[in-house]
Amino acid sequence: MNFDELKAYYKDKRVLITGHTGFKGSWLCAILILMGAEVSGYSLKPPVEGGLFDIVFGDGAGDDSREDLPLFGRGMGRDELKLRRSHIGDIRNFDELKAFYEEVKPHYVFHLAAQPIVRDSYRIPRETYETNVMGTVNLLECVRLGHKPISLLNVTTDKVYKNEERSDYAYMEEDKLDGFDPYSNSKSCSELVTHGYKSSFFETDGPAVSTARAGNVIGGGDMANDRIIPDCVRAATKGEKIFIRNPLSIRPYQHVLEPLAVYLEICALSGKDRAYEGWYNVGPDEADCVTTGELADMFIKAWGEGAAKECGKNPEGPHEANFLKLDNSKIKKVFSWRPVWPVNKAVSETVAWSKALIKGKDMANAEMERQIREFFHS
Repeated sequence: MNFDELKAYYKDKRVLITGHTGFKGSWLCAILILMGAEVSGYSLKPPVEGGLFDIVFGDGAGDDSREDLPLFGRGMGRDELKLRRSHIGDIRNFDELKAFYEEVKPHYVFHLAAQPIVRDSYRIPRETYETNVMGTVNLLECVRLGHKPISLLNVTTDKVYKNEERSDYAYMEEDKLDGFDPYSNSKSCSELVTHGYKSSFFETDGPAVSTARAGNVIGGGDMANDRIIPDCVRAATKGEKIFIRNPLSIRPYQHVLEPLAVYLEICALSGKDRAYEGWYNVGPDEADCVTTGELADMFIKAWGEGAAKECGKNPEGPHEANFLKLDNSKIKKVFSWRPVWPVNKAVSETVAWSKALIKGKDMANAEMERQIREFFHS
């Protein structure tokens, strides 16, 4: 679906995004506001002070329960575009979440709130499970006990599968869910929780319920630790060599707009016709499943200015999968979907946003809007 087709579903609708201050959440807020939706978010404070959420929605946008936050900054002349509410809260706090949920009474719900970093999950496993599993339970309890939206989408990860480390196999939706590390395993549990609530409570009364298992995403504004492209940007900006921890690991890399476009379509169409409900892989085609080293080479070429890398392996690091691919044939069949930007285009657009930011926030926000409109009109 293109921009205008999706806009017909979301314009003037109340949308709740959990985890809205994160990387994906910030981009999703921007897209939906451009489509005319009334967007509210519930999340922890932005993961990086002065990061993407603050860049897009203005300094101090992460303050508790701020309303009418301007998109693209006051200098862009877009003051008619607002984030309706931004509530800073913990998804593990059921009472606080429920009170906010009932105030918003959303038509559509996108559940993105999570502890998303694999290596952090080894350090804080209990917090990871509490956030990723009980956070999902808490949101679904809000729906069960209160207002019923049209549609709800739980965003999980490609790492939910029991990974056999096979370079010749792409995982399909019916494959076994059993992530290895605390992050991946907790997202497997989040999937099962969603399936259980759907079959127990929402088959006949309640929203359409789906999950989306996305591959690794890249794009402007991702500033998290232990992610390859943010590490590349930080190193290149400082004029340092890019250190590649596992240069031969294969991942399904895609621009952040790819899965977000699919999330919007799943939520919209399943809300209209429950035949679209389901569990979907959202990944690139085989040609765009590249090694971390190859991705770094694409970045270096796009960045220029003497960027370079060095490869090695951290012998003290925790287990990380070497091979992971997704089979996206189901979503292609059900939604007639095709990836829009190949991985080299995804990298070049990420570099374009990062370099625009170096020139100033307004330049980065203008670049973000350009990419959204170009992608959805492709």
